[in-house]
Amino acid sequence: MASSSCLCLLALAFLLGSCTSLALGDLDPPAPLPLVIWHGMGVFGLPRCPGESSHICDFIRKTLNAGAYNKAIQERLVQAEYWHDPIKEDIYRNHSIFLADINQERGVNESYKKNLMALKKFVMVKFLNDSIVDPVDSEWFGFYRSGQAKETIPLQESTLYTQDRLGLKAMDKAGQLVFLALEGDHLQLSEEWFYAHIIPFLE
Repeated sequence: MASSSCLCLLALAFLLGSCTSLALGDLDPPAPLPLVIWHGMGVFGLPRCPGESSHICDFIRKTLNAGAYNKAIQERLVQAEYWHDPIKEDIYRNHSIFLADINQERGVNESYKKNLMALKKFVMVKFLNDSIVDPVDSEWFGFYRSGQAKETIPLQESTLYTQDRLGLKAMDKAGQLVFLALEGDHLQLSEEWFYAHIIPFLE
């Protein structure tokens, strides 16, 4: 049976927000933690309005993009903290107060890397019919190829992985990364699936 502390960590891992930053930046675990589940490379689209397949959604996406990196918006709107513009990567890296930092895109914070690599397993769950996260591949740490917003690349082709800035390449080689996928929309998973696929990592 999973301990209450493990379930608390799992509950936090499902939430969007700066708690992930606190977990990686401030946590210094005395022993390997069981797992964390995390949306990795950010979003560049609206819920239920994928910009890569709709001209209207793409127009709205570009309009929102104009204010996403405003300092006041970044500090007050959690969704803005996860906004990742693949077309203007320099603006994203310079003005994202959360995602660019936690994903080591401005420099390498060794404590982030150390604490992430302390996990026994880093479990990434992709909801194959997700209408909230755009692109869906970001749930497995994939993202749009830099400079455009149509073609995605997997984690293994990203600079984050090839330069091992966050330790994900080393974790992958050591068998610490787990990629799970299931049919369904955003966070729509059955209790049976949860107990069959997630709880074993906490036991």
